[in-house]
Amino acid sequence: MAKEECYSHRMKSRDTYTLRNRKIYPSSEQIEQSTGSKSKKSQTTLSKDKNQSSNGSTAPLPTRGNDGFPRKLVLMLVVGLSFATRLYKITEPSHVCWDETHFGKMGSYYINRTFFFDVHPPLGKMLIGLAGYMTGYDGTFPFVKPGDKYEHHIYWGMRGFCAVLGSFLPVFAYHIVLELSQSHTAALITATLLIFDTGCITISQYILLDPILMFFIMAAVLSMVKFNQQRYRPFTAPWWLWLLLCGVSLAGALGVKFVGLFVILLVGLNTIWDLWRILGDLNLSLMDVAKHFLARVVGLILLPLILYVTIFVVHFVVLNKSGPGDGFFSSAFQSRLIGNNLHNASMPEYLAYGSVITVKNLRIAGGYLHSHWHLYPEGVGVKQQQVTAYLHKDYNNLWLVHKQDYDDSQSGTPDLVRHGDVIRLEHKETTRNLHSHLQQAPLTKKHFQVTGYGINGTGDANDLWQVEVCGGRKGDLVKVLRSKVRFLHKATGCVLFSSGKTLPKWGWEQVEVTCSPYLKETPRSQWNIEDHINPKLPNISLSVLKPGFLEILLESHIVMIRGNSGLKPKDNEMNSKPWHWPVNYQGLRFSGVNDTEYRVYLLGNPVVWWINLASLGLYLIMVAVASIAIQRGLPLGQKRIEHSLVLMRGGGLLLLGWLLHYVPFFTMSRVLYYHHYFPAMLFSSMLTGVTVDISLRSVDLLLRPPYSDWLQRGALIVLLFSVLHSFYLFHPLSYGMTGPLAHEAGSAMSGLKWINSWEF
Repeated sequence: MAKEECYSHRMKSRDTYTLRNRKIYPSSEQIEQSTGSKSKKSQTTLSKDKNQSSNGSTAPLPTRGNDGFPRKLVLMLVVGLSFATRLYKITEPSHVCWDETHFGKMGSYYINRTFFFDVHPPLGKMLIGLAGYMTGYDGTFPFVKPGDKYEHHIYWGMRGFCAVLGSFLPVFAYHIVLELSQSHTAALITATLLIFDTGCITISQYILLDPILMFFIMAAVLSMVKFNQQRYRPFTAPWWLWLLLCGVSLAGALGVKFVGLFVILLVGLNTIWDLWRILGDLNLSLMDVAKHFLARVVGLILLPLILYVTIFVVHFVVLNKSGPGDGFFSSAFQSRLIGNNLHNASMPEYLAYGSVITVKNLRIAGGYLHSHWHLYPEGVGVKQQQVTAYLHKDYNNLWLVHKQDYDDSQSGTPDLVRHGDVIRLEHKETTRNLHSHLQQAPLTKKHFQVTGYGINGTGDANDLWQVEVCGGRKGDLVKVLRSKVRFLHKATGCVLFSSGKTLPKWGWEQVEVTCSPYLKETPRSQWNIEDHINPKLPNISLSVLKPGFLEILLESHIVMIRGNSGLKPKDNEMNSKPWHWPVNYQGLRFSGVNDTEYRVYLLGNPVVWWINLASLGLYLIMVAVASIAIQRGLPLGQKRIEHSLVLMRGGGLLLLGWLLHYVPFFTMSRVLYYHHYFPAMLFSSMLTGVTVDISLRSVDLLLRPPYSDWLQRGALIVLLFSVLHSFYLFHPLSYGMTGPLAHEAGSAMSGLKWINSWEF
């Protein structure tokens, strides 16, 4: 007992030093003296120390409030309401809504095993496709545009799958807050905010990636918190279970969207702090510390990495047929796709005059050299035919190879193109020549414009290009697919270049092609001959070009990242700014625009979102007050100390989660939408539950019982009524409405457009 009491005092000293530099002892001793027992003091001290979780939150503290309250009944109520609000009217409207046109279509691609390109990792779309397949959907609905009727096609399975995952979010949040605060009241406040948030309901009811992403994020946080509670039972079955579940959830979050990196960072910071605490525990040997470190490496690094790579293995195995995503990838990548013209293909090995070819830029997602009948607009260089890089296979990607004097008609075997040859490239569809001159490029102002010029074989000296095989010598042949080629403009000395910049609407949002005066060899100035048609030459098999798994894994990630950064708003769709999101400044139209259409509008419950916003400020004030009180050594009492620990540690973890899922969007150059805030909103709602609960429990500083109890109950009733009443007013936004618009008489939303930027 003496040894235990000594250890207890030593650990208590270390823990309280962090909070108060030893000055917390007087208040603790006053509390202990009131209990009147030295042994009880020792037990309380040990219990307090051992209830310290590795993320700094309190773990197994005595449950505050609602002692004896039927916890299982409350949990059943939370689960029931959560599922009921998400699954209600799941089949309405019976037409495509918003981004269902993308993710429903991608689910169909998995069912049909058709390769496609998306800026997000594949797990979410694979699960959507699996849900559709398991519920009888055959993958034949085209998902062309929002508003298209599903008719006889089975779509409820995909919507229902997303809704079920979305239904778990309030349940997960309830358990997370309960673990961090040990307060049923705080957990119930959080669950109420999320269950009756119209935004969370709407975003869970459609074929989207967001509910799947948020499911894995919340599962990772819950697993992390549960794992932290096992800190005094290391290497037991529950300890391993929650560690591994956390790793699985991290892989799932990242496998759905790259923003899963934010929850990985949250768990990583928590783990670093946990290991730092373990390193400072002098009761553990260095071997014990090494075991803890290795266990976390296995559970939180190796396991998620293996699962993440496995997702792509399945992705590439399932999508083995050529599809609309081929053109985003290299020629070697395409050669593995059944139905692609390069799959098990054969074509002439060496480039020759008179051949019809496609020319592909070697920059990842650099595109095919492309032209069409449209001209550059007034004020953009010379008003000649546009030349661009296009990411998809298209007839307008075809070019004819001519000698500089057009004398390439041979009755026998055609002459082969060699390093150093001067050629003309004629666009097959429009018969105009690839051309450049000393005019500024549309976007890259230090480069020269590239156009299509001449007609039916006529042109000028600005149509001449010298072929250069990278690393080659004069006379070397140009190998199809394998040779890296540059095209040097004879008149200006510049090199044909794909800038990677997306042209405006007048350029059909294709990629800018320029002639760069900077001659350094880069993938942007390097091209390869992909398609090669010349009936006068013998063909060879291209099966040797198939890349290995690691090559296609790396290439797919480069393409996804570049595609993500280049996203632009859709037509007639408003993007938003990050500062709009916490204030609920502007929603997002999911379906319908006029009084004859079924309208759905993504907008958070205003009361919920504004309470969350106010709670962020209240939390900072409460933490500041508690920190000052502790620093000054004020006699807070045991209950106040527990509240402060929950506020600063449990609340601090949730605040960090909110910041990590919100602040990075301010640095992003890509287009942003309102729905990007919802993962951060989950953390904000959980922080609100903790903050409001502790603030209400602190009213006894101002009022004596029973008045303080009355005020607590009254405030909770007002909060619940406000949330429910606001949900009642705004629920048509989630479940759909028809008839008059909000500004018209007789509308279900009449008088509810509290902010002019709301578009319902």
